[in-house]
Amino acid sequence: MALVLNMSDPDVNISDVAMNATQQLEGQHNFYVVVPIIYSFICAVGLLGNTAVIYVILRAPKMRTVTNMFILNLAIADELFTLVLPINIADHLLLEWPFGQAMCKLIVAIDHYNMFTSIYFLTVMSIDRYLVVLATVKSRSFTWRTYAVAKWVCGAVWALVSLVVLPFVVFASNGIVDSQRRTRCGLELPSPEAEWLRAVRTYTLIAGFVLPVTTICTLYTSMLRQLRGLRLSSNNARALDKAKRKVTLMVAVVLGVCLLCWTPYHLSTVVALAVDLNETPMVIAVSYFIISLSYANSCLNPLLYAFLDESFRRSFLKLLECKTG
Repeated sequence: MALVLNMSDPDVNISDVAMNATQQLEGQHNFYVVVPIIYSFICAVGLLGNTAVIYVILRAPKMRTVTNMFILNLAIADELFTLVLPINIADHLLLEWPFGQAMCKLIVAIDHYNMFTSIYFLTVMSIDRYLVVLATVKSRSFTWRTYAVAKWVCGAVWALVSLVVLPFVVFASNGIVDSQRRTRCGLELPSPEAEWLRAVRTYTLIAGFVLPVTTICTLYTSMLRQLRGLRLSSNNARALDKAKRKVTLMVAVVLGVCLLCWTPYHLSTVVALAVDLNETPMVIAVSYFIISLSYANSCLNPLLYAFLDESFRRSFLKLLECKTG
């Protein structure tokens, strides 16, 4: 049984053990009340922040840059997730799934789209940042780095994520009944379930964390190495020093928040692959903390990629002035 216990979690096993964890939750009044409050806060902040990001980038002409195209798609993915988060809250409160098979597949799909698009667009942004720094260091220009090309890249990312998410959609089912005859939504895996579950966990860990995070770390390490190796002339020393500080800050923020939100989630997958854990109150509490932390990434992204950007703040305030004026 996986450490993370959530109806849309890829590690959820369709077995009596999983249902027993849900039944234990009924007796834990604090979990029953606190989890929806946390999810609701994430939903509210995420909807507000991502809506602002989407609105500003689409309405402000100066915001139509390559980087902002990636940020826009990241915000769209987060917005989709926060829009359906109330259904997860309802599922938690009702202790069963009343929304049918189609909605079950849709929610599982969007949950996993959120997981993979976040880290994949972060990887694309890292590649783009690496190319920009490389061009600066070598005094070159990339003529193909345009807004139109960025749109095609975003389309390719969505297509790739669709392929990655497809197995979860296929196995998603609400035809799961616990010992109290209540319908649940999760992954209905073929026999032998244990082997399939191990394969799902490994697939999620590699595709959703190991490969993209390794790529990101490699790119930023290479960027910093190249910037440190520059011999600065008197004319461009200040500019390059400033660029170095910005890249260093970006490395710290992007990698730090990414690891903060998603490492516990994927670490729980590693633990689940290694040992079988009993569904004690402590394990359940840690499980919900981990899943809430990964959900929180959807409301943190607008702050990281947009609200900390001075040009975004200026565009946002200008649009507000136009509305109020």
